[in-house]
Amino acid sequence: MSDLTLDLYGQLRLLVGYLGEKAQENWWPTAFFDATSKLFLEPIVPRTVRLSQYKGIHEAARRLHDEHVAVGGVYHLFRLPEEVEQDLQQRILLAPEAWFVHLANQGQAMATLETLAETSTPIESGPQSLGQYFELYCPAGAKVLARHYLSAFQQGIHSYPYFTR
Repeated sequence: MSDLTLDLYGQLRLLVGYLGEKAQENWWPTAFFDATSKLFLEPIVPRTVRLSQYKGIHEAARRLHDEHVAVGGVYHLFRLPEEVEQDLQQRILLAPEAWFVHLANQGQAMATLETLAETSTPIESGPQSLGQYFELYCPAGAKVLARHYLSAFQQGIHSYPYFTR
C-alpha cells in the first residue's frame, strides 16, 4: 500500500474514531480523545500516549463494526489486512502529534472529514458492502469510506461500510 493511501486510512480512522466517541456522535461509549484521558494516560505510558489513544479507539470501533459486519472475509476501516494494521501503527509512532492535529473539536474533525471525502453519498443505516477488498489498496477505497462516514454523521445514522474478500 502506498504511503498516500496509508496516510488516508490513518487520518480517516482517527477522524471517525474521534467523531464516533461518546462526547460527539456516541457510536461507542469511549472517551479516549477527551483531555482527561490524556491526563490519565501520561503517567502510565508517557512516551506512547497518542498510540494508546489510537489503539483504544481502534479496539472500541472494531468491536462495534464486527458486531454489525460478519467477521471473516470482510474488511472495514477498523479491521484492515494485518500488514496494513502494522504499517498504520508504525506511521502513528513516527509522528504521533501530527496525526492528532485535526481532532481539536467536533467542527474541525467534521471539516477535515469533508475535505477527505470531497462529497457525501446517499447511504442507509446498518452494514453496507462497498465492493471487493482489493479496492482498499488505492486512495479511491479510502475516499469511498470517507464519503460513507461523512454521510452517516451528517444524517445522524449508524452505518458500517465494508469490503469483501
